[in-house]
Amino acid sequence: MKYYYETHLHTCEGSACGVAHGADYIEFMTGLGYSGIVVTDHFFTGNCRPDRSLEWKDWVEQYCSGYEAALKAAEGTDFKVFFGLEYNFEGDEYLIYGVDKKWLLNNPDIMKQNRTEVYRRVKEYGGIMIQAHPYRERDYLSKIHLTPSACDGVEIYNAWNDPYMNALATDYAKKFGLNILTAGSDIHNVEDHYMGAVAFDHKIETVKDFVESLKRIEGTPVTLRNGKWRPVSDYDDEIYVSDEPYMPVIFHDK
Repeated sequence: MKYYYETHLHTCEGSACGVAHGADYIEFMTGLGYSGIVVTDHFFTGNCRPDRSLEWKDWVEQYCSGYEAALKAAEGTDFKVFFGLEYNFEGDEYLIYGVDKKWLLNNPDIMKQNRTEVYRRVKEYGGIMIQAHPYRERDYLSKIHLTPSACDGVEIYNAWNDPYMNALATDYAKKFGLNILTAGSDIHNVEDHYMGAVAFDHKIETVKDFVESLKRIEGTPVTLRNGKWRPVSDYDDEIYVSDEPYMPVIFHDK
């Protein structure tokens, strides 16, 4: 039996682009066959919902409210809700797993740090950083920014990316030995489209469990199409590069 976990999800409480409330996701995702979700709202440095003029403690409280609403809605069920975040630098975004509200409260200057320092603090706390949709190309972006030394892995399948963008992400992960590979829906609303997840052979009970299982390379990136889960690797256009990026690619060392 496989257990499917959403790795990339936004709520309207935490993300300015979010449409669904955290509590809205439980029934919807359960109905699609998910065993759990990681709420990864846009952080202070990105498209967050909470007012940046708030005191840090109050900002953190509002930022975490989407996750907490989802967690409360899942009470009494087997459906798991974990906390994560999506951190933006220069259009390059990272899914951070294994940190929590306490970590945020203890790092009020985190949004002022470079990629290497954020990565160091995340690792020190026992978490991991996964670069989200690294080859995403949009009209509001001008460059692709990559820092392989400041992440543990790559989101090789993002449901809102064109296949060639996902294939480029797979190629990037292979070239730099970034062995933790994930797939995510990058979902903002309760609507049925191509979905992503990481599948495990065992239940994930805690976010620490999730992080450690990813570190052990126990997860398989999968996509849900026409009601069936299949490994992303089953789709050649998602893993073999057919087009080069049209935006310039910038590599960083920190």
